[in-house]
Amino acid sequence: MPQGGQHLLIIDPQNDFCDLPEEACALIDGQRSVPALPVPGAHADMLRLAELIDRAGAAIDAISITLDSHHHFDIGHPAFWQDAGGEAVSAFTPVQAADVRAGRILPRRAERRERVLAYLDALEAAGRYTHMIWPQHCEIGSWGHGIHAALLASCQRWEASRLEAVNTIFKGSNPWTEHYSAVMAEVPDPADPASGLNQALIDQLLAATRVFIAGEAGSHCVKASTEHIVAAFAPAARGRIVLLTDCMSPVSGFEAAQRDFLAAMQAQGVGLLDASQAAASLLAGPR
Repeated sequence: MPQGGQHLLIIDPQNDFCDLPEEACALIDGQRSVPALPVPGAHADMLRLAELIDRAGAAIDAISITLDSHHHFDIGHPAFWQDAGGEAVSAFTPVQAADVRAGRILPRRAERRERVLAYLDALEAAGRYTHMIWPQHCEIGSWGHGIHAALLASCQRWEASRLEAVNTIFKGSNPWTEHYSAVMAEVPDPADPASGLNQALIDQLLAATRVFIAGEAGSHCVKASTEHIVAAFAPAARGRIVLLTDCMSPVSGFEAAQRDFLAAMQAQGVGLLDASQAAASLLAGPR
């Protein structure tokens, strides 16, 4: 992909994360697909982002899209866990190392307990997130794993116009660690280089004159990705990063996490623009 210029990074713009209207959901074998983890406002976010690409695509030199990519059996999915009585644990249940040590929540395969505890201990030591059991989502190859249709169409038009390919980045396929960030897993697996630092992506973003970031969800994957990206930029260069505030939304119940994230990034020099402002800024070029 081209180096330098104005780079649009889109985090996890996938069907499973979008609060799609029924008519936008696929009908497969007579059954209507339903987003697994819809983020309120995400459908409108993606429509605005698609419009921005169509309006300002001539000024966008590179587009990268990350895709959350999970197996059915994953440490972040209910199938991995059981309660003390061997029953299923519901989605949106937080899990701490203390819960596993006390036997309240356990991996379904008992021999994996020590590995799970090592993961939870490392996650809690990092202090970024409490482990959450999410609904099964973004399963590789599923409809929910796919990109929001309007955004996909706008990216295809950009590719046809610019004669460049969108850079697609898959993350999350290691079932042993949560991988919110586009840059690295929350607890990298030493046996899996794909869970470690994505230096190639960091280098591409560092080479850009400006980096515009959008996607879902602002409380989790956009937040985690941006925090890692900002840490890679020198303080004086962080003004080259711009967050598209109306092209991201928080997971329900995590609204404060997104508000705090945006405020923290702005305090570090990161720009905040809505889609209309960003389109005008892209077309004007970096100052």
